[in-house]
Amino acid sequence: MSTTAVTVRPYEGRDEEAVVALWSSVFAGDPPWNEPRAMIRRKLTVQPELFLVAERGGAVVGTVLAGFDGVRGWIHHLAVDPGHRRAGIGGELMRAAEAGLTRLGCPKVNLQVRATNTAVIAFYESLGYDVEERASMGRRLGN
Repeated sequence: MSTTAVTVRPYEGRDEEAVVALWSSVFAGDPPWNEPRAMIRRKLTVQPELFLVAERGGAVVGTVLAGFDGVRGWIHHLAVDPGHRRAGIGGELMRAAEAGLTRLGCPKVNLQVRATNTAVIAFYESLGYDVEERASMGRRLGN
């Protein structure tokens, strides 16, 4: 693991290949509607300043997507390259996403984690997030 400092910054077009590779690795079992290039295109149409990457030594080593709908903020696709984990990168990305949401007037942040992913739940709890009793519901639109 590198000890080079991490920079968190907004996504740029030059990051696409690195982000696709990172998400394809970290979220290998994602459903087809989360295809990385399509997600990148969609996110760039809504609050693109809340699409953040962590860069270390010129390489993209992490990402987070955030958004605010006027009522709640949401966090999606927090990802850190496995070779760079446990170095505070996930926490840096979350703090940057929360700061961006705060600037927009967001009063509360929500995120979803698969209930079986106990390590990720513990990570978010270490950042002050609580498991809330809710039923998560969804419906696919379009194709």
